[in-house]
Amino acid sequence: MVSAEPWLVVGLGNPGPSYAGNRHNAGFMVLDALAGRVGGRFKAHRGRAEVVEGRLAGERVVLAKPRSYMNDSGGPVKGLRDFFKVPVERVVIVHDELDIPYGAIRLKQGGGDNGHNGLRSITKSLGDRNYLRIRFGVGRPPGRMDPAAFVLKDFSAAERKELDLHVERAADAVEALLTRGLGAAQNLFHAS
Repeated sequence: MVSAEPWLVVGLGNPGPSYAGNRHNAGFMVLDALAGRVGGRFKAHRGRAEVVEGRLAGERVVLAKPRSYMNDSGGPVKGLRDFFKVPVERVVIVHDELDIPYGAIRLKQGGGDNGHNGLRSITKSLGDRNYLRIRFGVGRPPGRMDPAAFVLKDFSAAERKELDLHVERAADAVEALLTRGLGAAQNLFHAS
């Protein structure tokens, strides 16, 4: 049965063209793919975000990209959640994850922020960590490179060869989560 309540699917990233190809913007890339599937274009919303409303796999969705910087994502996410009256268990955050190999997709609900400042900001603003997460693996930085510098670099030429495929798989994971639930979606995407 389809719920009347929408899903709020938020991709994390930093606004502006200088950040567009960064590993930290994997969430924005996935949301762009989802907007294409919904057949919508992002438009400015008063909640300090760009939003597309529509249906994804038969489910009512609000797709959003905060216009704040990553570390301040919580305010826009809370504003959208309140505006669209979305319960926290129907909030899905799509973000980059250092502790997962490049291209791997992992889904989970709740948990800590693992040093991810965007997640820290969202948890603080929502006052709840029980939202859903689609974690897009970007791998660990080489050598002694600072992880903060690594995520603010563009994907490498070798990574870019498969980036579109991984972005589409992450978008597939969002659809599976919305239609099949967390456990079934984990079974589909954690095996690969």
